[in-house]
Amino acid sequence: MAAPAAHDSAVSAVERIVIENCAIATVDANDTEYASGYVVVAGNRIESIGAGQAPKGLEGVVRRIDGTGHLVTPGLINTHHHFYQWITRGLATDHNLFNWLTALYPTWARIDEPMAYAAAQGSLAMMARGGVTTAMDHHYVFPKGSGDLSSAIVRAASETGVRFTLARGSMDRGTSDGGLPPDFAVETLEGALAATEATIDQHHDTSFDAMTQIAVAPCSPFSVTTELMKQGAELARRKGVRLHTHGSETVEEEQFCKELFGMGPTDYFESTGWLGEDVWMAHCVHMNDSDIAAFARTGTGVAHCPSSNARLAAGIARVPDMLKAGVPVGLGVDGTASNESGELHTELRNALLINRLGPHREASLNARQALRLGTYGGAQVLGRASQIGSLEAGKLADLVMWKIDGIGHSTIADPVTAIVFGAAAPVTLSLVNGKPVVEDTRLITVDEDAIARSARGEAQRLARIAAQA
Repeated sequence: MAAPAAHDSAVSAVERIVIENCAIATVDANDTEYASGYVVVAGNRIESIGAGQAPKGLEGVVRRIDGTGHLVTPGLINTHHHFYQWITRGLATDHNLFNWLTALYPTWARIDEPMAYAAAQGSLAMMARGGVTTAMDHHYVFPKGSGDLSSAIVRAASETGVRFTLARGSMDRGTSDGGLPPDFAVETLEGALAATEATIDQHHDTSFDAMTQIAVAPCSPFSVTTELMKQGAELARRKGVRLHTHGSETVEEEQFCKELFGMGPTDYFESTGWLGEDVWMAHCVHMNDSDIAAFARTGTGVAHCPSSNARLAAGIARVPDMLKAGVPVGLGVDGTASNESGELHTELRNALLINRLGPHREASLNARQALRLGTYGGAQVLGRASQIGSLEAGKLADLVMWKIDGIGHSTIADPVTAIVFGAAAPVTLSLVNGKPVVEDTRLITVDEDAIARSARGEAQRLARIAAQA
């Protein structure tokens, strides 16, 4: 009897947070919702969830929250971003993708560690205060002598308090080899692979409640060599991490792949080992039926970035067709040089609205499907669906309380419709791993105003350096 007693003592010693009287959208397999319910958080896990009041007699309750006028959902999960672009927002605003890249690469190629850190702080702060609990950064610009950019980005995420996946990117095809980035902005094949492996060894956490994970992420077909794609896939699978890259974003990319490789992007990815359940691609705007079938057959995921796709006039991704085929789809902010708001809630709304401009029209997506893209769908493509993305007992306590009784939402009867169709709902509380990150719309882990000043200073310094060059 001694062992059970010790177990009971350990359980009762856990600190609990109780949220009651709130609407709840669990985004579980059955889309279970409660008009008025409760969530009990014990340590960093969801202990129980249901309708009505929380169970009586709970021990170790350190906080009890009245959620009247709120909707509780899983935290939002961002599946594609480029943090460094926070300090180059508002530039090349009337360009398509290739012209935009050509215009901005010379500036991006001059970033250094303080810039990357300040930009990561700004990107993370903007997302976290808008309900993101798991962030992702695809960083692929590593100028020579720029410092330890990966560690700076990981440090910013840790300080903010969000769960984080760093997709360690790379480029080894410069302009002299037919690529888009300037030669001084790319790495060698060997250097990129070695640095990526070192980043995995230093930062990747395999535990259930990992706060930091690493993915292997060569940038795109037009900035990396085929050998880097192949060896990058081999490295990722040898180290047991996920793979990420850009795919099928524009018509120009498809033409580029056909001219250079003699095949379209999806066939090229498959030829290099880049389709599979451990892979997710950003954008996937220009995909035909066979491309979608290949993604569904292999379990390859998609990060849908509707605002960026619209900003760069890339087109409308076939998200309804992907979902119908069984392709895992999450949402992405994308870099804030092509989505200046830098906030994932915008993508819930824009995913729904923009897809209704496509062939399926009003039947393309509804509010609950949009919420699922931003939560459980994101967990799927990051390989963490058993841990986050839905509110279920035993999962990690990453959740958001949205205030829906204010002027922006009080006349919308359905809570999920309110936060998807309506204006960005204020975040009253955001928990990550059971710990508060946002309280009453303000970050409590970092100083938002100090971050804004620092990011502005680094943006100005980068602009001066780029102008002198």
